[in-house]
Amino acid sequence: MNAKHVQGMTVFPAGAFRRRIAWVFVLQCVAAAVVCVMGAYDEAPLGAVIALLIAITGLGWLAIYREWQPVSTLARVIRDWREGQSDPSALQLAQLPYSTDADLAVLAHALHGFASRLADYGQRERNFTRDASHELRTPLTVIRMSVDMLADEDGLSDAGLRSVRRIHRATRELEALVEVLLILARESDPGGSVEQFVVNDVLRRELETARELIAGTPVELQLEEPARFALRGSTRAFSVLCWQLIRDACQNVAAGRIVVTVLPGAITVSHAAEAALAVRPGGEQLSFELAIAKRISDRFAWPLELHAAGKAGVAARVHFPDPLPVAA
Repeated sequence: MNAKHVQGMTVFPAGAFRRRIAWVFVLQCVAAAVVCVMGAYDEAPLGAVIALLIAITGLGWLAIYREWQPVSTLARVIRDWREGQSDPSALQLAQLPYSTDADLAVLAHALHGFASRLADYGQRERNFTRDASHELRTPLTVIRMSVDMLADEDGLSDAGLRSVRRIHRATRELEALVEVLLILARESDPGGSVEQFVVNDVLRRELETARELIAGTPVELQLEEPARFALRGSTRAFSVLCWQLIRDACQNVAAGRIVVTVLPGAITVSHAAEAALAVRPGGEQLSFELAIAKRISDRFAWPLELHAAGKAGVAARVHFPDPLPVAA
C-alpha cells in the first residue's frame, strides 16, 4: 500500500514500528504461554510443545524481519549512492509504503533533500569550472599576449615600460589565481591528469616565472638542490603549491634573498624577514597565498609546515610521503 496523501501532503503513521513490534512480542508471549500450559497439563506431548515453541519463535523473527525491511532498504540505497549517478527520486516519500514509520519517513525526507542539494552542487561545480576555465583564461591569454607585443614596441617611455611590466605581472598573478581556484573547485578532478615529474625541474620553471615578476626589485631568488626526486601526481597542483609559497615569500621580503631548497622527500621556502611568519596554530591569520597552499597540501596529502627560523628568517616546508627516484 502506498503512502497516504492528505491535502497534498504525505502522511505516515507515527509510532507504527513500535506498535507492531509490541504486538509481535505480546502475541508471541501469549502463544508461548498457551503452549507451555498445554504441555504442563499433558494436553500436548513434549515434542509437540517444543516444535510449537520453535515455530512461534521463527514466526516472531520473520515478523520482526519484515518490519525491519524498510530500514534495510533505505540503508542499501544510501550505501550504493553514487554522486552524479544515483537518482534522488529514489528517496522520495511517495516511494515508501504507507506502513513505513513516521520517524523513518522523516529520515528519508531529510536524505532526499540532502541528495538533491548535493546533485545541484555538483552541477553548479561543473558549470562554474567549465565557464571559468573558458571565460577567464581566454581574455587573460589575450591580455598577456598583447602586453608581450606592447613591450617589444620601440619608443616606449620608462614610465610606459614600468606600466607594461606591472600589467604583465598582474596578469601572470591572476592566471595563477584562476588556476588555483579551478584546482580547488574541482571535487571530481582535483588538479588534472596524474603523471610522473621531477620536482627540481618544475621548481626551476616556477622560479623563472617568479624572477620575471620581481624584476627590478632588490629581491634574489635562489634554488639549492642537495637532493633530487620525482613525484607521481598532478604537475599543475604541485606547480601552483610552490608558486603560492614563493609568491608569499616575495610579498614578505622587501629586500633580501629567498631560498628554495630541495631536500630528500621535501622542499623548503625560506627568507630572511625577521620572524615575519611565526607558527600559527590551527592555520589562523594565514595570508591568502599560504591559506591556498594549505588547502592544496591537504587535498593532495602533502603536509605543509610553517615555522619561524629566528634570525635566519621564515621557512615553509612541504613533505611528500612517496618520493620517487629520478631516472638516469
